[in-house]
Amino acid sequence: MSATPECDSTLESSLLEARGRFIAKHPRSCELHNQARTVMPGGNTRSVLYYQPFPIAMEKGEGSSLWDIDGHEFVNLCGEYTAGLFGHSEMRIHAAIQQAMTRGLNLAAVGRAECELAQIICARVPSIELVRFTNSGTEANLMALTAARVHTGRDMILAFRGGYHGGVLLFTPQGPSPVTVPFPWVVADYNDPDAATAVIEQNRDRLAAVIVEPMLGSGGCIPAEISFLQALGKATRGAGALLIFDEVMTSRMSDGGLQKRLGIVPDLTTLGKYMAGGMSFGAFGGRADVMSLFDGRLPHAGTFNNNVLSMAAARVAIGEIFTPSAAEELYERGERLRASLNDRLMKLGVAMHFSGVGSLATAHYRAPTIRRSYTPTAREDGLRELFFLDILQAGFYLARRGMIALSLPVQQSDLDRFVDAVDEFARARRRLLGPLNAVA
Repeated sequence: MSATPECDSTLESSLLEARGRFIAKHPRSCELHNQARTVMPGGNTRSVLYYQPFPIAMEKGEGSSLWDIDGHEFVNLCGEYTAGLFGHSEMRIHAAIQQAMTRGLNLAAVGRAECELAQIICARVPSIELVRFTNSGTEANLMALTAARVHTGRDMILAFRGGYHGGVLLFTPQGPSPVTVPFPWVVADYNDPDAATAVIEQNRDRLAAVIVEPMLGSGGCIPAEISFLQALGKATRGAGALLIFDEVMTSRMSDGGLQKRLGIVPDLTTLGKYMAGGMSFGAFGGRADVMSLFDGRLPHAGTFNNNVLSMAAARVAIGEIFTPSAAEELYERGERLRASLNDRLMKLGVAMHFSGVGSLATAHYRAPTIRRSYTPTAREDGLRELFFLDILQAGFYLARRGMIALSLPVQQSDLDRFVDAVDEFARARRRLLGPLNAVA
């Protein structure tokens, strides 16, 4: 949407007011941030948690609630960027961790829990015949890409603009980030099967793998079209390359991931985030002929790959708590929430909507439908910040970029209040949001 100078001025004044309210309300977080800046660059050690004027510091969490160090309570709709699926105090997970601790940490050996966890994952995820564990989704993706390169004897990887596959596997709408590992990359637009197929064909002699999220996560919760994923599968098979689904975020969409819901089976799959109930975790797995590389031919080290806390927590988290019925119920709750939000916004006629799949969603300040990632305009980024600050004021904590990740203990009454809070934001900021038919 093209904004007038008057609108820009109103947005800036609204932001200044919201920031001032935020600063006044969070003096202890401000003080802690200033202290942290003296010993950590940026005052933090995880970039996504930083935002202007300073990040809120949390004191504790219980169920789906958070309390910051200034004493304010929030409903947590950030869900630790999908890793907090079980909330903050799932007693079955706490009990599993405490029981594991009584038997000792750092045993430097294999154990029953990792075998049982592997059996659960292989039984659930359609593409995974064999699986190995890591400490994070980032590591899982690095190992999957390495396996593809060794298996095929090729070096090049195709990724998609807006994709996020970990801290060192980040792709902006323009291409790879400066922190992305220096594999030979080619990039294409998400949800453009013709362009992706052409890139695969042009690089068929060097292409080892295509890595894709079945829904862009940090890229805006943008779902992949089935035809796009099917085209990737066909093209990679024709070129002798591997198709890797990054389901670190989307595996929550069913007991067997989004691939099971869509009926599309990749060659390799990566997992992580919530699966260890809040402990560090990652996994990669897939076709037995590829994964068998790690049966003595290809090393895969990692002191904490099978650490007793993650293994014990994960076995309970996905083996006992996140059952197929629990996964389906959460998916449907998310679908209903997004439909309710978009119904309210559509009736108001404002240029704001939520995209996503199941229990994940992100707010956008342009008309639907969005098919690929984009760089937000200055106006859109200002609206993102304003929405974030206004929703904090209403008692809801979510990602600065407007992403929501539902956790199991979130109450329906809280979701109903959130829908009302978004409605109130859209009414109060209607002039700044602009009409639905405006062009971003």
